Amino acid sequence: MAAVCLGLAATPALARQEAAPAAPATPNNDAVSEVVVTGFRSSLAKALNVKRQESAAVDSILAEDIGKFPDLNLSESIQRIPGVALARDGGEGRQISVRGLGPQFTRVRINGMEALTTGGGSDAGGGINRGRSFDFNVFASDLFSAITVRKTAEAATEEGSLGATVDLRTARAFDYHGFKMVGSLQGSYNDLAKSTNPRGAFMVSNTWKDDTFGALLSVAYTKRQLDDEGSSTVRWATGNAFGPGFDALPNGAGLPTTVNPAAAANNAAFHPRFPRYDNYIDDQERIGGTLSLQWRPSDKTLISFDGLYADFKGTREEQYLEAPSFSVGGACTAANVATSCGIAQTHVVSSTIDSHNTMIAGKFDNVDLRVENRFDELDTKFTQLGLNLDQQITDDIKITGLLGHSKSDHQNPVQTTVQFDQFNVQGYAYDYRNGNLPVIDYGSAQLTNPSRWVLTQIRERPQTAVNTYDVAQIDGEWANLGIFKLSGGAAFKEYKFTTTELRRSNGTSTNLEPTVPAALVALPTSSYGKIASFAGADVLIPDVQTAAGVLSLYDQTAYGGAFHLGKEPALGNNRGVTEKDAGGYVQADFDTQVGGRPLRGNFGVRYVKTQQQSQGYTYVSGAPLAITAEREYSDTLPSMNVVYEPIDNVLIRFGAAKVMSRPDLGSLTPGATISVSGAGRSVTAGNPNLDPFRAKAYDLSFEWYFQQSGLLSLAVFKKEIGSFVQTLQTNSTFTGNAFGLPDSVAIAACGATNGCSPGAQWQFTVPSNTPGGDLTGYEINYQQPLTFLPGFLKHTGVLLNYTHVKSSINYLNGAGAVVATANLTGLSPSSYNATVYYEDSKWSARASVAYRDAYLTRIPGSEAGTDADGTSETLNVDASLQYTVNDHFKLTLEGVNLTDENQDQFNDSVADRSSFFHHTGREFILGVRYTY
Repeated sequence: MAAVCLGLAATPALARQEAAPAAPATPNNDAVSEVVVTGFRSSLAKALNVKRQESAAVDSILAEDIGKFPDLNLSESIQRIPGVALARDGGEGRQISVRGLGPQFTRVRINGMEALTTGGGSDAGGGINRGRSFDFNVFASDLFSAITVRKTAEAATEEGSLGATVDLRTARAFDYHGFKMVGSLQGSYNDLAKSTNPRGAFMVSNTWKDDTFGALLSVAYTKRQLDDEGSSTVRWATGNAFGPGFDALPNGAGLPTTVNPAAAANNAAFHPRFPRYDNYIDDQERIGGTLSLQWRPSDKTLISFDGLYADFKGTREEQYLEAPSFSVGGACTAANVATSCGIAQTHVVSSTIDSHNTMIAGKFDNVDLRVENRFDELDTKFTQLGLNLDQQITDDIKITGLLGHSKSDHQNPVQTTVQFDQFNVQGYAYDYRNGNLPVIDYGSAQLTNPSRWVLTQIRERPQTAVNTYDVAQIDGEWANLGIFKLSGGAAFKEYKFTTTELRRSNGTSTNLEPTVPAALVALPTSSYGKIASFAGADVLIPDVQTAAGVLSLYDQTAYGGAFHLGKEPALGNNRGVTEKDAGGYVQADFDTQVGGRPLRGNFGVRYVKTQQQSQGYTYVSGAPLAITAEREYSDTLPSMNVVYEPIDNVLIRFGAAKVMSRPDLGSLTPGATISVSGAGRSVTAGNPNLDPFRAKAYDLSFEWYFQQSGLLSLAVFKKEIGSFVQTLQTNSTFTGNAFGLPDSVAIAACGATNGCSPGAQWQFTVPSNTPGGDLTGYEINYQQPLTFLPGFLKHTGVLLNYTHVKSSINYLNGAGAVVATANLTGLSPSSYNATVYYEDSKWSARASVAYRDAYLTRIPGSEAGTDADGTSETLNVDASLQYTVNDHFKLTLEGVNLTDENQDQFNDSVADRSSFFHHTGREFILGVRYTY
């Protein structure tokens, strides 16, 4: 296992060495000659020593590093570790993958207790997190003093991870001796948003009564205003997918009588469903705090209380200028031809179809345009309380206990979208021939004329996602049993997840969003509109906050209850899961010699029983019914880790274990639900009887500690995934569906939505256990301070790591047939990090590069005829500069995302059709740090 400690960001570590946990003394701890170093190099040396002494495969980031890397949040700090890849949303890291396994396979513990934080995001960034993936962007790095990524399993480490267990540790009072105070104040500037915002952090700690009682308090605050600009398409589809397609034959609606001779080719080609420009405007505040109280009433007893609070809140405005008629099917009639006929009325004047059957450019008549503005208020509050007891019974027997509670409460009380449409525009054209950002000509449209825009749709979708953990745990340890140390323990954990969504409702599942009271349609759009700019073009768009007052959007009694909210149209997002996990473990650690050389490690077994209860809705005789499903299952998970030192400073490390990860929360919902949103029509069924993901994991590494703070290592790893969960997808008409749902359910869900009917194409999905496959890979890690170089170069150093992963999974369709064999979704075949640093008594400078290969997010693709959906490769460059004025003051300058990397998502791995292409600008941060 290759590992490297890289520096990251938390004010509790701005100026100290003593805060890093001391590594235990072991044989050959003095094999590398001792040289006293401070600052960044000291932190690298300490973390490398922790890695060296661990029996399992572990990477650490310790105290001095935190606050040193130019990172916007915690996940961007963790991505410096080998094998860790980052997924971004809104210009900053949100979730991580480890060794090719996605975020849902990574467990996170905070101060020893499992926790989960979930937030909201744009639809392209994953939307509201209703799964097991941890949203790291809730936290500032400044709150944490140590980060550890555990890549191999031990019996003493709780179950639940296929990828890794990430341990986050906040600073504690006894990390310091006596009084300590640290503060920082920074200003950040974003060159796209043209905004300047404050960042700050503060920590104070003290101990009393001969260091037997201590208290520590830390606070961190960040404000961020962001523009997130680009284009998107939702997906690409053929004209045939929206029957009758382009250039439909005359049907009495006054359409042209001449059939387009190119209609067949145009309808067979893939076109953008919503060619559009996007503007996202984010205004965020992130505040967090920690409290540590520690009491040592005797030299054998330590009681610790840890409190952590975080509040990540903000608003987001999503503005779109789009052409919806490309994804609206259905026949034209005399009643709708002047307004919302859709693709059947659209005449393809000219088109360019490439070798991948993609209509990459075209000119069209009778195109409908739309501007929509979505406004969100978002707030995630996280609270964790933990009480720890460390009791030394005798010199050899020790007991530890933990009681804890955590809650992540995400509220999205306002998610309101208002839409204007402009019908039958002539001469509309798009062109994707020059890349992912199209050139769009709006032809005869009058984009700023209020009289041409018509209010057509109002959406209100307030939502919540709440996760809680309650934990009780006791562990015992008996040392000095010859070469062995025995340990064991028991744990009980109760996890609860609930989520809700409301929509406009009349008490049935009918989609009311396209239904707008005539009195509101008659109001001039100028009375609640504003001018926005899309790719240099001025456009009148709805102003949601003004519209809320003018249109009485939040008065549920107005206009005969037109804006009454209920759960009925969104039953799929009104659900919950409760899990009660009871388990225990025994583990033997050993330390001996073989052939006169050190051999150490551990072996043991963990047993856990899971009691699961899930709640959701299904349909009986066409009517929704709340249902609950219960089940239980158990797992026995043996593990071993062995470390052998054949020669001084060379370690051979081997680990093997059975591991498990519970199914994602959305898959466990009982019943089936129906959703209609714009042109999207889906039927989603859950499966509460899913078995967990289960695998056998193997890890072998060779590590050479060739000098102090120097490491060259190679790790190879393999996971044999035996039990897997896939979401099987079928695209078909609702009529005659395999779930046995009557057409009346689809008719109710469609409401007045154009092109929606039981005869239209619907997407049916259901999760199912399927055979897994093997995942294999390797990591190479190199770090070295270049002290052998002459002159100022002796103050430089380098950190490099590279990870390669591959897997083979058979992906099935709704009928159970294999339709593709490919990598796991979320798996990037290659990733690397590189850091070059300089540090002397006055100056410290670093430049870092993080690369992640392209990865697939869905196999097959969401749209019929596409092999996959995915995200393109990213290369992020960050840098920092620090000047030490004196023992108390330091000046800092940081640059984040210096290349203004794009977030690039695609449909079809071969055709590479752009579905989302955005950028957020560069961030520059200037500040001062003070230590007392």
